[in-house]
This record gives sequence, structure tokens and C-alpha cells, in this order.
Amino acid sequence: MDEKDKKPIIWREPNGTPLSCLEKIKVLNENLEEIRELSQDALEDAVLMGGDEHQIREVLMKIVDELVNPYGNKGSEN
Repeated sequence: MDEKDKKPIIWREPNGTPLSCLEKIKVLNENLEEIRELSQDALEDAVLMGGDEHQIREVLMKIVDELVNPYGNKGSEN
């Protein structure tokens, strides 16, 4: 997918209101791009070394599922 084909993400506060601070949005977008690049590199390395593409995708998803919010309820309305 080309950069121009990517639909921009609307970053939101826990209550659903879109973030308005351009610096926060910039940091979130930069972080996401770094994650995307590292994940792509990991996938390519695994496949080139004879690993199973499905397995590396599962491992990457598990990493995301196991992330911990160190700030307690901040960033969540629960």
C-alpha cells in the first residue's frame, strides 16, 4: 500500500473526542510508523530464514495483546 493510499487515523480520547493537539498526533503517528517498520522487518526476516509467516503474525499480535497500561485507568473509561 502506498503512503498516499493510507487512510489517516483519527486519534481519540477515551470518551471518543478526537485529539486536537497536533504535537500529540504527530508523536502517535511517528510511533505507529516505527512499529509498522519494525514489524515488517521482523516478518521479512522470519520468512527469509524459513519461518512460518502465519506464526510470526500470531506472535506479533500476541505482543500487542500483552501490552500493559502502566498508568492504571488513564486512557480508559473503565
